[in-house]
Formats: sequence, C-alpha cells, structure tokens
Amino acid sequence: MKTKRKHVIETAHFLSQYITTPPLIGFLTGTGLSDTLNDLDPIAAFDYSKIPNFPVSTVESHKGKLIYGTLGGKPLLMMQGRFHLYEGYSPQEVAFPIRVMQELGVKTLILSNAAGGVNLNFSAGDIMIIKDHINLTGKNPLIGPNEDDWGIRFPDMTGVYDPPLAGLAEEIALHHKIPVRTGVYAGLNGPSLETPAETRYLKIIGSDAVGFSTIMEAIAGVHAGMKILGISLITNINDPDAPQKTTLESVLKTAKTALDPLNKLLTDIIRGIKD
Repeated sequence: MKTKRKHVIETAHFLSQYITTPPLIGFLTGTGLSDTLNDLDPIAAFDYSKIPNFPVSTVESHKGKLIYGTLGGKPLLMMQGRFHLYEGYSPQEVAFPIRVMQELGVKTLILSNAAGGVNLNFSAGDIMIIKDHINLTGKNPLIGPNEDDWGIRFPDMTGVYDPPLAGLAEEIALHHKIPVRTGVYAGLNGPSLETPAETRYLKIIGSDAVGFSTIMEAIAGVHAGMKILGISLITNINDPDAPQKTTLESVLKTAKTALDPLNKLLTDIIRGIKD
C-alpha cells in the first residue's frame, strides 16, 4: 500500500509541536544498537505507539522510541529501532519515518544496522562503512504513483551513500584508532537466516555483509534528496564451508561489545557534519 502524504503531514505536524529547531540529521539504530549516542541531549521522546500513523516495532531488541534532541549543538531525530519487511510491513511503511523526517527538514540520514559478514576477511565486532548496496528483496518503496513533492520518478542510485560522509567517518575512525571496513551491503527480506548456498551466492555477486534492513530507508532517502551514511556492525561471520548457527542472543552480545567504539565514531561524525 502506498504511503499517503496526508498521513506523513499529520505525523510531522504532531511532532513539530515538540520540536524547537528543525532537525537536520536523522539517525536510525539497528538491532542491539539503540544505546548509541550517549551524549545526545534529549528534548522530547515518544513511544512509536503514541505517534499518529507511525508503525510500531515488533522485534524485542528494538526499543521503539523516537527521540528529538541535540548533539554538539545539532538538532536531530533518533529512532531507537526500525521496521522490517519480515514484520509484515510494506516497503512504504518501512520507509514512512524517512518521509516524516523529510517533511520535518532532515537533510542527512545515518542508517546503522547489525549484519552478517560475508567477506571472510571480516571478524565479528567489525564496523563496516557501507559504500553500496544490493537490493535482493524484490521490493521498493517507490513503487506506485510518484509523489512529485517528495522526489523525482526515477532517482539515480549511483551514489546512494555519500562519499564525503564516508570519508568523514573513515577520518574520525583513524583519529580514534577505531578499525573500520568498507563494503557492499546485501539486503534480504528475512527473517530466516542465509543458507550456505545463499551465502556463496552473496559472495559471488560482490556482497561483504548481509542483513534485513536499511535498503528501503536508503531508497526513500535518495528519493528525498538526503545525504546518506550507512554503517554496519558485523555481528557474525557467514562461512559457507564452516557454517555456525547464529542466534539473536549472540548478535546482541556482539553488538554490546562494540557499542563504545561505535558510539564514539557516530558521536564525532554527527559533530563533524556541516549544515
């Protein structure tokens, strides 16, 4: 079903009552990553269930809160938890928060996720800056009549992830001596994890990491004209020749161990973003 612009406007109007300065940055957290941005000075917080027209998180590891606040003097919106196709949401519903952010004035979008490593040179706990993605979901939030006020009918996808933002992230990581990788993120529907044969296929087509999020939001962000930074936390390694079972508990455990460097990296990235 198509996202109705009137619903986006209604939601943005509701939130604008609590927003003192339009947010320039939007930040979405992935599985187990809701506790990043410790230095955020919150001004208002909302449970998703209390926001008109907003979807709600059904995944236990997603807090389901929207926070408006400032960091380094920059106003931003932080989503503690996102929505997934595997929860039964349509691509338009998954991308709904991006449309609300667009309506509120967000210009830079930071998307974080927990991902499985396909590149065997990676290790669990690595941070990967996304340089490109492969959409294997068969879904797209732009399907249907185009909303011309949101963006053009055929947005170019050759530069989804903003090179200057990626460069800023690498520069900050180097300064803090935080090892980072760069790579291609493959997006699947989920929720079932990859078979060894599927992992081999993902390697063949050039994937470095795989997950069940980010793609719908990134497409909507490009359509909205936003600059996008994508960051994956590698929570497990998918070796098709020596497969290991992966559980949500193990993913969350790995995410917890990486929170400190990830928080430091994200905090300084936000401080370094130019208006």
